[in-house]
Amino acid sequence: MLRDWYIYNFCSNSRLGHYIIVATKSESTGTLNGNEVFRVIDFDILPLKQYLSKDSDEEKYISLLKSHIKAATLFYSRTLDLTNSFQRQAAVGNKAVWETADERFFWNKFASQDLIDAAKTEKEVGRFITPLIYGYAKFVKTTINGKVLTFGLITRRSRHRAGTRYFRRGIDAKGNVANFNETEQVVSIPDATSGEHQIYTYLQTRGSVPVYWAEINNLKYRPTLQVAGDAIASATKHFDQQAELYGHNYLVNLVNQKGYELPVKRGYENLVKDLANSNLTYIYFDFHHECSKMRWHRVQLLIDQLVELGLDKQGWFQARLGGGKDTETEFTQKSVVRTNCMDCLDRTNVVQSQLARWVLQKQLETAGIVSDGQKWERDTQFEFIFRNMWADNADAVSTAYSGTGALKTDFTRLGERTKQGALNDLQNSIKRYYLNNLVDGFRQDGFDLFLGNHDPSEATESPFLDARPLKYQAVPFVLFGSFAMMLASIFFSRNDLPWLVSKLFQLIWLGLFAYTFQFLLANGIQYVNWPRLKSLDFIEQTPLQEDGETVGWLYTRTLKSSSKKQD
Repeated sequence: MLRDWYIYNFCSNSRLGHYIIVATKSESTGTLNGNEVFRVIDFDILPLKQYLSKDSDEEKYISLLKSHIKAATLFYSRTLDLTNSFQRQAAVGNKAVWETADERFFWNKFASQDLIDAAKTEKEVGRFITPLIYGYAKFVKTTINGKVLTFGLITRRSRHRAGTRYFRRGIDAKGNVANFNETEQVVSIPDATSGEHQIYTYLQTRGSVPVYWAEINNLKYRPTLQVAGDAIASATKHFDQQAELYGHNYLVNLVNQKGYELPVKRGYENLVKDLANSNLTYIYFDFHHECSKMRWHRVQLLIDQLVELGLDKQGWFQARLGGGKDTETEFTQKSVVRTNCMDCLDRTNVVQSQLARWVLQKQLETAGIVSDGQKWERDTQFEFIFRNMWADNADAVSTAYSGTGALKTDFTRLGERTKQGALNDLQNSIKRYYLNNLVDGFRQDGFDLFLGNHDPSEATESPFLDARPLKYQAVPFVLFGSFAMMLASIFFSRNDLPWLVSKLFQLIWLGLFAYTFQFLLANGIQYVNWPRLKSLDFIEQTPLQEDGETVGWLYTRTLKSSSKKQD
């Protein structure tokens, strides 16, 4: 169902002034206990005043905003706080959604700040503030064994250290990690007699390995991996917050223990050892070895290991709500499984969905929906809903970070590996290479602009100017031009030209193509689409000097552990 009325308003700063960003159309993604949830489908960006002349930088900023909002999967509810887990909601009391919103997942908090400030003195302004989450939210009313229930998933992406796959890795000085997502699985069972709902939720998190590390693009298929710096202070902040929010943390690391990924695995293990934090239990699971040859059902080995290590037997939130009464909490979730691989996407998705499946079995047994030992998967209709919802969630999280849907989702959707799934993974891998090297700089700028990490009004020079020497700027054009001429000389050669002249012509263009191609590969770091609005902590621009004069700026590698603080 589409709706094109009210939704919400919020303000945004730009180079010249303020704009109102208005969601003009939304789509319902389900209802939970009478609370309808929507996804933003369309929007407008409206200036608060008209400008007599155009500003090229201003137009680029607006283009970045539009691209970011258009690509983002943004969800909201007028009556349900999507930013907070149900367990946190039970503790904060009955207030307006925007007043109790978890600032980590309040995606449009910066854009709404003017309204938030105004609402402190003018309460009526509060009705225009609608927190958005970036991630996934869907609820489906269905049945299991003939018993009615609502099943849903909510994934909330943190706005701290947010961005794209290769431009946001690891941890920052404030303890924020890249690609941090909180995923909550929800089961709500109505009581026709009392009007209440029995609700069961299960929370998991994912986030980048909390050390200082980076993968530096250079146009090669595999970037250059760097691990550097002492991350103890930052990781202490991170895990202190995690323990305060979630209780005991089971740290499931799926990074490979051989080859390219080994330094990241060692960095994580050494960090946890140095922290010596009793609230952390580290578990390494060699996903690619244990689940080789597409035996992904062997994730159960990891679950068995977690149980042996003390994962709570009833580690979920359970409560009764509705029916005119306050929420009656019966059980709270006292621990969380924090899962990561290199990207916190594909392997992580498989593990999280299998862990959610295992917990759901226990919840349905507790609720009396299935008897002890009776597998809920026998209900094929619900099995279809579960698989596809988790696969759609995986695609949403992956697209936000990498630019493509997740890999391995054929297993999540179908329970098996297929040839079509392998082909889709190949296509997504190729697309990821293209986006991560040649497009993601613009996407990262969109994140930083929308989230307030860059203030256009403070920029003294245009951030969009290409400061590389002309020689470097010209190489791609010469490369494609020589390639085109080489093809033209082969397929559209003139018959009246002597054979030797024709071949010499082809050889010249081939030589120019080979030279520029080799130059481009040797200087690949100069041709990556780097972000322009906020500096990275592993790349910087340095002056190129000739005869004591600066003739341009080139990108060079560096890795600073804490001097670059990124939100």
